[in-house]
Amino acid sequence: MPINSVMFSEPLEQPMAVAEAPPPERILIVDDDKSIVEVLSHRLSTQGFEPLAAHTGADGLQRAREDRPSLILLDLRLPDTDGLSICRELVDSSDTWDIPVIIVTGRDDPDIVRRCRAAGCRFFVHKPYDPNALLILIRQALEDWM
Repeated sequence: MPINSVMFSEPLEQPMAVAEAPPPERILIVDDDKSIVEVLSHRLSTQGFEPLAAHTGADGLQRAREDRPSLILLDLRLPDTDGLSICRELVDSSDTWDIPVIIVTGRDDPDIVRRCRAAGCRFFVHKPYDPNALLILIRQALEDWM
């Protein structure tokens, strides 16, 4: 019996492209306390963020410029410099001025919030903090900044 050939008048459908999920937003944590960085990194990872870490101000500046995180969590007490200086450098740099910074510190100077705002920071969290409140603030800062 002969084999019949079938001709298609219309091209075969191409498979639909699957939309890729956007990459996770990167959050740079600049804190010399490795346990805080570890806990925050874990918490951020479980919430769909990609945590990055730096343990000195100089390393934090370098990572901010090279990795371009979506947001920076910055401690004020760093082994090599004051976090306020780092915040000013981030805000004044054409490479990093558009990255929101959240100061996360245990300092309780009477005018610390004012000084953080003067350094260019719009967001401030005092240690110890509620991790859920910090996540809400991170999401709010990212939304406000975009």
